[in-house]
Amino acid sequence: MSHASQLTLDGEVVVFAPGETLLDVAKRQGREIPALCHDPRLAPVGACRSCLVELDGSRRLVPSCATRAEPGMVVASEGERLTRHRRSLFALYLADHPHDRAAAERRGPDELLAWAERYDAPRDWGHLEPLRTGRPDDRNPYVDFAASACILCGRCTRYCDEVEGVSAITLTARGAYTTVSTVDGISLLDTSCELCGGCIDTCPTGAMAAKEPLLRGAAPESELTKVRTTCGYCGVGCQLDLNVDRNAHGGRGRVVKVTNPEPGTTTNDGNLCVKGRFASDFIDHPDRLTTPLVRRADGELREASWEEALAATARGLRGVADAHGADALGFVSSSRCTVEENYLVQKLARAVFHTNNVHQCAAT
Repeated sequence: MSHASQLTLDGEVVVFAPGETLLDVAKRQGREIPALCHDPRLAPVGACRSCLVELDGSRRLVPSCATRAEPGMVVASEGERLTRHRRSLFALYLADHPHDRAAAERRGPDELLAWAERYDAPRDWGHLEPLRTGRPDDRNPYVDFAASACILCGRCTRYCDEVEGVSAITLTARGAYTTVSTVDGISLLDTSCELCGGCIDTCPTGAMAAKEPLLRGAAPESELTKVRTTCGYCGVGCQLDLNVDRNAHGGRGRVVKVTNPEPGTTTNDGNLCVKGRFASDFIDHPDRLTTPLVRRADGELREASWEEALAATARGLRGVADAHGADALGFVSSSRCTVEENYLVQKLARAVFHTNNVHQCAAT
C-alpha cells in the first residue's frame, strides 16, 4: 500500500484499506476496544459510546466504529483518559443492569459485565429498578426478552431491519421507559417476525435469549462445549455451533442450544433461519429412528441391520423395475445430503436402474 493509506495507532504506523473504520483497523491490529452497539453486519451508529478513542486534533473522543480511517491520523485506543471514560460509562450502564454475572450469563454472554470487570467499573453508584417493560407473556416458543438486561443498543432492532428486512421489533416509548417491543406489544407470532433468532445472536447482554434452554435450566454457555458443524436442513450449508452439555445423559452429552459462529468467519456470516437455530430437539427425541426398520410379511416393522435393510431395499426396487419397467421408479434425494451423496443418487438411478427419473429438492 502507498504511504497515503497509513495512520498511527498507539504509536505504531499501520496501513488501512479504503472505507475501513478506526475500529476495523484496531481489531485487525489485535487491539481490544469495547463496542457494545457494534455488529459488523450492521451500519454503525455510535450509540453506546463505549468504543470511543482519542484522535489527535479532536477536542472530543470519537466513536471508532463510525469514524472512517484517513491518512495521517494519530489514534490512541488506550490511555488514562479512555480508561476513566470507560469506567464511568460502564458504571452508569450498571445503574439499572443486573450485577451478578454468573446469573446473567445463564441467558447468554454479557459483554457489559465482562467489560465492567475488566475496567473495574464502580459498583457503588447506586442501583435503580429499570423502567423498561418486557413481554413476559409472549407465547412465541423461541425468543425470550428480559428488559432488565437491555441496554438499548438497538442491535436487535437494527438486525431485524437491516439483515432480515422484517422490522418485527423496534424501540418504543421515550426516555427511561424506552424498550424493545412490537406493535402494541403483541406476540412475535402475530408480527412479521421470522423467528430466525438473529436478535438473540446480536444481543450483547443476553437480554434476548433462547427460551427453551432457560425453561430447561440449562448450564451457562460458558460451561458448554461448542462443536462447529454444518446445518443439515437445506442445501445452503450454513455453519453453526452446537452447544453441548457434556455431563448430560450420563456423560453421553446433550445439545442444549445452537449459536452462530462469529460474523465474517463463515459463508452464512453468522446468520441462521428458524430451523437451523431452534430445531435441534430431534437429536434426542424419543421417536427418532436410530436403527433401520424392515416391514415383515404381516405388515409390522421390525429392527434390522443395515445390510439386511439395504438388501430389502434393493429387492424392492428391482422387483418394481422388473414388473413395470425402469421408468416406474423415481429417485428423490435431499438437499440435506452433500454434493457427493447427491451425485451418487443420480448415478444409482441412471447407471444401475437405467432411469432418468431422479430429482433433488434443491433442484441443483
